[in-house]
Amino acid sequence: MKQRNAKDLVFASVTAVAAGTVIVFVLSILFILVQNSLPAIREFGLGFIVTDSWNPVKQEFGGAAPLYGSVVTTLLALLLAVPVSIGIAIFVTEIAPNFLKGFIGGAIELLAAIPSIIYGMWGLFTLAPIMSQYIEPALQSSLGSVPFLAPLVAGTPRGVDILTASLILSIMITPFIASIARDAFKLTPPEVKESAYAVGATQWEVVRDVIIPYSKFGVFGGVIIALGRALGETMAVAFVLGNKHQITVSLLEAATTITVALANEFNEADTDLYLSSLYYLALLLFLFSFSALAFARYLIIRNQRNQPGA
Repeated sequence: MKQRNAKDLVFASVTAVAAGTVIVFVLSILFILVQNSLPAIREFGLGFIVTDSWNPVKQEFGGAAPLYGSVVTTLLALLLAVPVSIGIAIFVTEIAPNFLKGFIGGAIELLAAIPSIIYGMWGLFTLAPIMSQYIEPALQSSLGSVPFLAPLVAGTPRGVDILTASLILSIMITPFIASIARDAFKLTPPEVKESAYAVGATQWEVVRDVIIPYSKFGVFGGVIIALGRALGETMAVAFVLGNKHQITVSLLEAATTITVALANEFNEADTDLYLSSLYYLALLLFLFSFSALAFARYLIIRNQRNQPGA
């Protein structure tokens, strides 16, 4: 018994150290970001967040434009990807014949395994010309006269803009949402679905009233994972976004994100304030991602507590 207790103690200690390293890594990253951001924080303060000026020559830096670009491209990518991903998951689990399920599942996993730089190259040389020649002019002709939607499609279609970057991001995060949603749908007890069919429910009603409510927390978790992927994506977005520090309503204009600004300008930072401002951007991205994930976790816990029998 003493030998067994000693082994349990060693096992518990090793696993505790392994878990503690995660906290150490997170705190170390936060410490480095804060330490290197201090010159920019002292110089610009919180005004850095609401200032869109970015002029290295005049040593004027503001993070509003990269923050805006990160938020807009991520939200638009989720808006495009979530319905498609849930549709894929429903088709694979409930509608597709057995010989198609494995093929589509493998295709989804293969899509997730493609390196981001491949997405970027494909987006620049293939998708961007299609967007500029066909998709964006069609959007302008159909939405250009609608009062509230016209500003969203204003400008000259070039294909290197917010819309193309968001579309690339949506394609990249679709496999993550679809795979997790598929696994969540499979966890629905067959007895529950069979009971719904037994009382006369259609396939659409079973999906809407049984499967989706039962697995909504799993689907939401997949969306949060995709959110983190979209916020941190760099190379694919850098190819098709343009890296232009501006805040624009139009989705057909070039812009920038925090990750794109860091990737394109980190080697060009020739002054301490310039480099510190980039670290400030990285710190804001870190805090923004952490806050989004923490808020999502809070919503999941609160909804689970509100469930009957929780």
